[in-house]
Amino acid sequence: MHIRIDAVDLPGLTCSAPADAKVPAYGNIHVAVQRRDRPAELLDPQPADATSATWTLECTAIASPTGTEVKGPYVQDRLGHRFIYLSWGTVDESGTFMMFRRAKLMLDAVPAGVLAAAARGGLLVGRLGLTDACGNPLCARVVPPHISWTAEPAA
Repeated sequence: MHIRIDAVDLPGLTCSAPADAKVPAYGNIHVAVQRRDRPAELLDPQPADATSATWTLECTAIASPTGTEVKGPYVQDRLGHRFIYLSWGTVDESGTFMMFRRAKLMLDAVPAGVLAAAARGGLLVGRLGLTDACGNPLCARVVPPHISWTAEPAA
């Protein structure tokens, strides 16, 4: 199975930093999918002023007594909750990514029927906007209605 994340409404290359940050603002912001247990390994960083961003992740879907379990190199598993991290960071002139916040795309919030259909059909698609209500990069737990999940046939 694959998971495709389709993102729109990216927040732009700059945003203000919290009052306790060491900088007044973050610049040259990018967003990427973080590999499980390897925060420095990022899948396809995209500039935060892009029109849209898409990531496709390989994973496996396994039937379990509690439903369908999704596993893969980019699927996090903490305390029995599965999710995908979108990491926000600044990129300096040498290309180094420095994370300053993350969004958790909660796979536990995918409707069971959608997840089962995606496991059969081969593709789960999450669609979301990446700008929060204050105009900053979206962070924290992301669940419907902030993300919509659909099962689609694999290409």
